[in-house]
Amino acid sequence: RAAGRTMQEKRNIQIIEWEDLDKRKFYSFGVFMTMTIRAGVYPATLIRTRLQVQKGKSLYGGTLDAFLKILRAEGVRGLYRGFLVNTFTLISGQGYITTYELARKYISAYSENNALKSLVAGGSASLVAQSITVPIDIVSQHLMMQGQGGHMGRFQIQPKNVLAAKHKWMFGQTRDIIVQIFAADGVRGFYRGYVASLLTYIPNSAVWWPFYHFYAEQLSKWAPSECPHLLLQAMAGPLAAATASTVTNPMDVVRARVQVEGKSSVIETFRQLLAEEGCWGMTKGLSARIISSTPTAIVMVVGYETLKKLSLRPELVDSRHW
Repeated sequence: RAAGRTMQEKRNIQIIEWEDLDKRKFYSFGVFMTMTIRAGVYPATLIRTRLQVQKGKSLYGGTLDAFLKILRAEGVRGLYRGFLVNTFTLISGQGYITTYELARKYISAYSENNALKSLVAGGSASLVAQSITVPIDIVSQHLMMQGQGGHMGRFQIQPKNVLAAKHKWMFGQTRDIIVQIFAADGVRGFYRGYVASLLTYIPNSAVWWPFYHFYAEQLSKWAPSECPHLLLQAMAGPLAAATASTVTNPMDVVRARVQVEGKSSVIETFRQLLAEEGCWGMTKGLSARIISSTPTAIVMVVGYETLKKLSLRPELVDSRHW
């Protein structure tokens, strides 16, 4: 009976909590992990944004078509427009994981229900992260719209800078965009679409974590006993990402249009999208979003769970199983 209990404990996927971590290791490894993930999935993020902003299929016929056209017209560099600016979201990434872990710890004092802890912590973490991320996203999204899709955004790189682009750091173009946003909308321009972002990413994050733990537990029940926990978690991540992406994609389309086209009303943008493109308009960029979120989820889950394992306090290392 004791052996059976031990076996069952090893089959259950153990969650490493905030108080189990060596915080110095956690943040050191976390910055590297976040940067690596962002670099890997950024092209899919750029493609998704262009697909969501274009009218109908005026420029790209889909995710693969967009990838090939951008690659032919703008090269690999075109797939990374705005990336240097986007790296500043590393700050929000650290804010996200800190808030998530602290919120789980706080909720644990009132409830041991893992789904509840994940739901509240995921939503709270997204609120903090988006407050930091939105201004960075505004600038990087306008940079994404340059080049082949340059006519799709409100602001354009000045002609002299386009000609000199091959000889300039991206920050020269970034300055042009920042100046134009501020001249047109003031400080508020950098938080355009903030509400839409919250309405997109808070539900996405709040849904993702409970589904991730749910899928991981379900997979652990059906998998062979020798199957590593990390493999089960890596499989659960994409399933959770696809579920969350599908549920929240309509709001993500509205968010992208509000931020890039300079619209002021989330509701009016939603109505206009429905009137012009119908319900199918709400699915724009969904395949690109799932494509980008799937490897992101795998890398994030494997990276995050490995990060927490490597960051365990020394006295806890032997008591945790992969």
